Amino acid sequence: MSIVATNATTLYLDRPTGRIAYSLLGDGPLIICLPGMGDVRSVYRFLAKSLADAGFRVATMDLRGHGDSDATFDVYDDVAAGTDLIALAEHLGRPSILIGNSMGAGAAVWAAAEVPKLTTGLVLIGPFVRNPKTNTLTKLMFRLALLRPWGPAVWKAYFRTLYPARRNAEFDAHFAEISENLRKPGHWDAFHKTTRTSHDTVEARLGEVHTSTLVVMGEKDPDFTDPKTEAHWIADQLNGEVLIVPGAGHYPQAEFPEIVSPAVVEFVRRIMQSKEIQQ
Repeated sequence: MSIVATNATTLYLDRPTGRIAYSLLGDGPLIICLPGMGDVRSVYRFLAKSLADAGFRVATMDLRGHGDSDATFDVYDDVAAGTDLIALAEHLGRPSILIGNSMGAGAAVWAAAEVPKLTTGLVLIGPFVRNPKTNTLTKLMFRLALLRPWGPAVWKAYFRTLYPARRNAEFDAHFAEISENLRKPGHWDAFHKTTRTSHDTVEARLGEVHTSTLVVMGEKDPDFTDPKTEAHWIADQLNGEVLIVPGAGHYPQAEFPEIVSPAVVEFVRRIMQSKEIQQ
């Protein structure tokens, strides 16, 4: 059961080879939130509530083979996740602001390039929109580390390092949900397939994205050699804005919601005001 929000019902979007789980909160202009690899949609529990309270309809969805989504898919990469974003926006019947974390950010960028009319803005958190620079040996060691039987323990140990500043009782509940998710039939195999995602297809389409963008990066995100430089590089490609969250890791929206939530609410409000002026 997800802790995404109090009284949030799990809904399902039928896709050709499985179902995508999502929840809805609030009413108003649509915002769709997609988490990253190994995570579940409850990572948006604080941000979703803040956005709903601010007058938005917020859909938080799980990646394929993660959370309450099925693990019956053949493909688990950025493009597949991007097609799920598009399908959910079409299903809910309106353009949306897309919020993506980690590889979810890459999927959001791809979706914005693929169907521009469905995207009214982007918020990219700890975003992977290109492959990190690493050598072949490091890639091989990473893949070996995630093999059974030790793979789940290795991932969970690494996941904890992605929250360098805060790991309290609230984090423990979220971590327990992720651990439970990995034990579901087929979910570890789906996660392992997701780790093989290449972001080359996303990087190739950065120049096709022309929408308001906010890049949110944790100052101490261990997934990047230089988080600040990466954030500004992405913002430069997309003519976007940057928010660096002091002390935060890969999930600043959950680690420092008191910083991220107000900034995102203000950003999406500006987008809506701009749309109203244009109309």
